[in-house]
Amino acid sequence: MSTHVGNIGETQACHYLQHRGYRILERNARLGRGELDIVALRRDILVFIEVKAHHNRESALLAVNEDKCARLKSAAEIWRSLHSDYAALQCRFDLIIITPRLGLTAWLGPCVEHMEDIIR
Repeated sequence: MSTHVGNIGETQACHYLQHRGYRILERNARLGRGELDIVALRRDILVFIEVKAHHNRESALLAVNEDKCARLKSAAEIWRSLHSDYAALQCRFDLIIITPRLGLTAWLGPCVEHMEDIIR
């Protein structure tokens, strides 16, 4: 997907998260070899969210491979070291997949799937 489509997907993901009680702390944090699409706070948990806007769910899942997960972990460690106020909080990695709806349901807008705690 293009950067433009990715930015639209991240904006949609932020709206989705905010409506569910997440506080967005940062977007598109480039740190070391990785990038954190969204850093958010939900209650007392720091959440690093990867957003994939793809034509289908399967291609989005394939894009979050072992190397991608390692880069996310590395970027998250750097982010936490730069933001000492959040360093002691429990954290997790989530994935939001945004895909277009097809057919008669297209008027509903994109489908947003939120998967929590994808990296252990």
